[in-house]
Amino acid sequence: MGITMFATIEKCTSEGREKDTVAANLDGTLLRSRSSFPYFALLAFDLCGVLRLLFLLLASPLAGILYYFISESAGIQVLIFATFAGMKVSDIESAARSVLPKFYSEDLHPESWRVFSSCGTRCVLTTNPRIMVEPFLKDYLGVDMVLGTEIEIYKGRATGFVRSPGVLVGKKKADALRKAYGEIQPEVGLGDSDSDIPFMTLCKEYYLILAKPKVKAVTTNKLNKPIIFHDGRLVQRPTPLMALIIIFWIPFGFLLACVRLSTMSLLPMHLQCYAFWVIGIRLTIKGIPPPPIMKSGDQSGVLFVCCHRTLCDAVFLSAALGRSITAVTYSLSRFSEIIAPIKTVRLTRERASDTSIIKQLLKEGDLTIFPEGTTSREPYLLRFSSLFAELTDEIVPVAMVNKMSMFHGTTARGWKWMDMFFFFMNPRPTYEITFLNKLSHEFTCKSGKSSHEVANYIQKVIAEALSYECTTFTRKDKYMALAGNDGTVVKNP
Repeated sequence: MGITMFATIEKCTSEGREKDTVAANLDGTLLRSRSSFPYFALLAFDLCGVLRLLFLLLASPLAGILYYFISESAGIQVLIFATFAGMKVSDIESAARSVLPKFYSEDLHPESWRVFSSCGTRCVLTTNPRIMVEPFLKDYLGVDMVLGTEIEIYKGRATGFVRSPGVLVGKKKADALRKAYGEIQPEVGLGDSDSDIPFMTLCKEYYLILAKPKVKAVTTNKLNKPIIFHDGRLVQRPTPLMALIIIFWIPFGFLLACVRLSTMSLLPMHLQCYAFWVIGIRLTIKGIPPPPIMKSGDQSGVLFVCCHRTLCDAVFLSAALGRSITAVTYSLSRFSEIIAPIKTVRLTRERASDTSIIKQLLKEGDLTIFPEGTTSREPYLLRFSSLFAELTDEIVPVAMVNKMSMFHGTTARGWKWMDMFFFFMNPRPTYEITFLNKLSHEFTCKSGKSSHEVANYIQKVIAEALSYECTTFTRKDKYMALAGNDGTVVKNP
């Protein structure tokens, strides 16, 4: 019996299945895409760089020929070897937890998720290595059991080969399901190809997911929890064509980034906006930038309180104002400090010391601060530190958003000193800066508000301007989630 004889997923009801068990394939079933190449490519590039991505791309035709004409198992083994050989297992686990979930979540099939999410007990069977899919499936889809291919490990590194019984495909999926559940039959089986039939027929009901490339993915708000933290350099899913474009672009993009950084470092700040047009950078300014204050006596400079998207935030703010504004940072590599075209001052994370530093800088002029303490990619704002609110009432909230088409300009696990290069390697990086109204007296500490109330109010104002959500997560939460550390950057790059 071919799988095309099975009833389609649209005929499966999702009502009253709270006590049911579902067993589903991953690629082509829970996910819209039937190709796992993009996810292998994400790991290859993030953990080993462009040369490993090139190796994987060159190996993919062989993998495709083996997969479609000789053996599915052999084709998957080629992808596993080209991607994993020599990688540290701890790095694979970290990338699977911090890089892949966002891309998996954007590829979730709506019909299969409708049925899958309605069941009380959830099991996924996949030919992919369990180590790369389990974090997403368990953390974001509420999967109870993941049955996947197990990779061979030697002295903490992947060998590129797989453990017995080999790649989990065909009858091996059925054997794994039978071993996991014994004589208990799962109520629902979901699959998309003939190789899924053996495990699907072990279930009481089984349904086919048809290939529909144009079907819209599930919106991320339907996941078990939102994806607030995300890492990795690539913006788009690296299909074979996109991977090829990335490989050819990187040498040219790096030279372009050097030209852009050199231009920004050498030109005076009031000419930066004109230079941006020439070197392919787009800067959009909204609101009314405040003019410089004519200081007299002990008058404080203006404190620009900004959300934090990349290390370039302070540079683009200065360009938008047409004058260089000093920025205080919580964590910046020494190399980034050297190439920055504006003055940066590192804070110590000791309250008394930081208070003294900020007060002194405000006496000297205007200042930029990022109270989140770290960058954030997703449409969420991290908790704002309240220290700044105690030190001045001359506060201007600034909302920032950027757009990148190829590379992210931030990382929690990689080389942070390369952040600016990756941002400027994008074909046309874009920044949008919105100057909001200066904080009125009734919302400052002088009016009797606590510093926490002021910080929370500014976070809310910026979030509303960007249509983002406020969170209580901190810098430490981000780095613990993505990198397993507190995010402290040493002074040497």
